[in-house]
Amino acid sequence: MSTRQEKSAPRAASRTPRPSSADGDEAPIQPDQQPRKLEDCRRCGLWRDATQPVPGRGPRHAAILVVGEQPGDQEDQAGEPFVGPAGGLLDRALADAHVRRDMVFVTNAVKHFKWFPRGKRRMHKTPAQREVMACHYWLERELASVRPKVVVALGATALRALTQRADARLTAMLGQPIQVGDMTVVPTYHPSFVLRAPDAHARDMAYSALVDALRQAGRIAGGEAPPDGEQPPDRS
Repeated sequence: MSTRQEKSAPRAASRTPRPSSADGDEAPIQPDQQPRKLEDCRRCGLWRDATQPVPGRGPRHAAILVVGEQPGDQEDQAGEPFVGPAGGLLDRALADAHVRRDMVFVTNAVKHFKWFPRGKRRMHKTPAQREVMACHYWLERELASVRPKVVVALGATALRALTQRADARLTAMLGQPIQVGDMTVVPTYHPSFVLRAPDAHARDMAYSALVDALRQAGRIAGGEAPPDGEQPPDRS
């Protein structure tokens, strides 16, 4: 399976945002639908108000797979993940962690942009767990195709998607390699969390945690054991 969908002509983003006609908290979920192409997916209602789906991007057999939450406004229009401010911060963190960008495949737990209108702007809205689970169909196919040595979960939504546990708490697992089936997962903050930090100290602390997690992933991808030479604990 190709991990990078061919880009079809996107629908033009509305100049004046409209209220979502398919707020996923109410829209029907169709878990039995098994589309072959991402652009044909109707497993949840988020496709209705997104410009286009946003598949993962990166080397076909990358050693590290990074999972975020969902596309943002810029990603929704570009059709590529992590091209906005959060993507710029992720690139900087990868460089500071000495992880080569060509080792990394980036994707999101949810492939369509969920938003609500504020004036003429489209504001991010956190996906519901039912939407995360509906989109797990695509995430598991990316994981099976890329077969990374380690997965980095950026934020709570990505962690819940990878563990398939609605009660998974990022703060309890932050920076600790965990075993989910045959995957080693390193949970950390999403770059957007770093950008939204209330002050410089909080921002520096969150950024350091992000860099540390990426550095850990780089060590694991290079064949090193997790810290202290121990196997990651089974928290699945």
